[in-house]
Amino acid sequence: MTSAATAIKRYPMPMPYGWFVVSYSDELAVGESRAVHYFGQELVLYRGEKGKPVLMEAYCPHLGAHLGHGIHEKSGKGGGRIEGDNIVCPFHSWKFNSDGECVEVPYAKNMPPKVQGKKCLKSFPIREVNQCIWAWYHPEGESPKWEVIEHEEAMSDDWSPMDRYEWTLNTHSQEMAENAADPAHFKYVHGTASFPEWETTYDGPFVRGLQKANMPTPRGEVKGAIHTGSAGPGQGFTKFEGIADTFLMGLTTPIDAETVHVRFAFIQPKVNGEVKKGGVNAAIIANIVGQLEEDRPIWENKIYRPLPILCDGDGPIAKFRKWYGQFYAGGFDPKAL
Repeated sequence: MTSAATAIKRYPMPMPYGWFVVSYSDELAVGESRAVHYFGQELVLYRGEKGKPVLMEAYCPHLGAHLGHGIHEKSGKGGGRIEGDNIVCPFHSWKFNSDGECVEVPYAKNMPPKVQGKKCLKSFPIREVNQCIWAWYHPEGESPKWEVIEHEEAMSDDWSPMDRYEWTLNTHSQEMAENAADPAHFKYVHGTASFPEWETTYDGPFVRGLQKANMPTPRGEVKGAIHTGSAGPGQGFTKFEGIADTFLMGLTTPIDAETVHVRFAFIQPKVNGEVKKGGVNAAIIANIVGQLEEDRPIWENKIYRPLPILCDGDGPIAKFRKWYGQFYAGGFDPKAL
């Protein structure tokens, strides 16, 4: 006998489209290739000899070898060998350019007609900003509809190196993002004294929020504010102003329909050219990381209620869901479930 709870699919929503981080820049060296799994697909990520990052489908159209696995005798490196901006299959050395076109079959007298002059592997639009490599994912292959927002904090030497944290969570990216529209959980999950109040503005694929907060210190009250923002479902950012200014990039990338890769990168302003360590600066980061760990068991064991029973103390969850729904190709109507 099947219970009502198990009969409901945890996440009826598809994977959203948008810009998503597939690697930090310093994790991918020139001439390196490696296997990655995002968007429910096996992919290969590599950096050409001129520094260009490339993400494409992993399986060679010849006999199906994975371009991100294998060891080349000459280099001893794993994955496909990099020549210029091309990747070479570790199985039979078929060579593909960054657009997914087969440009050479070294032992063939004639190029196979099915690959000659054609894209035989899907490649993804790529941007490299904010010390990250971003890929544009759309299930129907549509071109990017907006651009990644560049952050001065991530590009300036006046700010500290990134303090980075990563998780693989068994949840959907919409479930995580919905926290911003759910002030009540802050008290009952994170132990805040009251419900935070936000001013939120939605504008196409972008959303901005502001919470003004006065923070008590031994030296008196300090005026502070929390600025939040998102550009699509994959690029979140928060700036904490007050006791210790902190900039957070919250980056969520779908691995598959029910699993996400979450990256938190914290950046703080240098003081007299030096990175300030410990004290309040470290405590702010520890608190935010701790909040994600408190949310984790909730996210990983809950289901999505398409028509939740809400009360007057809940936040603008319906408004948030309407905004997020724009990132589902073909739309998503919870009322149709």
